[in-house]
Amino acid sequence: MQDSSAQKTVLLIGASRGLGFAMAEEYLARGWRVIATGREGSVEKLRQVAKTSGGAFEVETVDITMPEQVAALRGRLEGRHVDLLFVNAGVKNDDRETIADVSTDEFVRVMVTNSLSPMRVIETLVDLVQPRGTIGVMSSGQGSVTNNENGNYEVYRGSKAALNMFMRSFAARHRDDARTLLLMAPGWVRTDMGGPEARLSIEESIPNLIDTISAYEGRSGLHYLDYLGRVVPW
Repeated sequence: MQDSSAQKTVLLIGASRGLGFAMAEEYLARGWRVIATGREGSVEKLRQVAKTSGGAFEVETVDITMPEQVAALRGRLEGRHVDLLFVNAGVKNDDRETIADVSTDEFVRVMVTNSLSPMRVIETLVDLVQPRGTIGVMSSGQGSVTNNENGNYEVYRGSKAALNMFMRSFAARHRDDARTLLLMAPGWVRTDMGGPEARLSIEESIPNLIDTISAYEGRSGLHYLDYLGRVVPW
């Protein structure tokens, strides 16, 4: 077991399945202390990992679309400090829907979950992050306005582009902060969300993504990167 005084801690928001769960397992394997969250009723897999972690893996429940639950999580973590806060939670709508036919309720659901709620989490939990720590959010290459040349997945694209803009605003308001801010694009990965036709396996994406996060430790300011460390155009 790593010396607990030197052991780094990651707080992973949205880690009950897919990419978030893979990140939680990878950080644990790399010797980090992990605090992993999921919505109530979705954290059984996380609890199974925690049982064999020797105390290095903690599980919390939070629905990031409910500000009172985010505030309650902040209260439960009072006095704790993390080296990395990473917000992974997100949803998508039907791939075939466009702005022309998506319902207002579905549009709001995607935007609130993917754009507003991650930023509320960051605003609420930022003080838990070490002064030279890292705050990361799972964005997408589809959030790039420059790269949108085919118009597919436009509601999802819009939610990630909005998330990117909100992070730029956050960075501007905290321009004197030494923390590293990351928008990460994991690539198109075969998960429940990415679908079976996706180009990458989780094993091809997540270890590389975490290597990139580690490579940017201590580099303040906002960076929009893919899983291989390549800069994504805004």
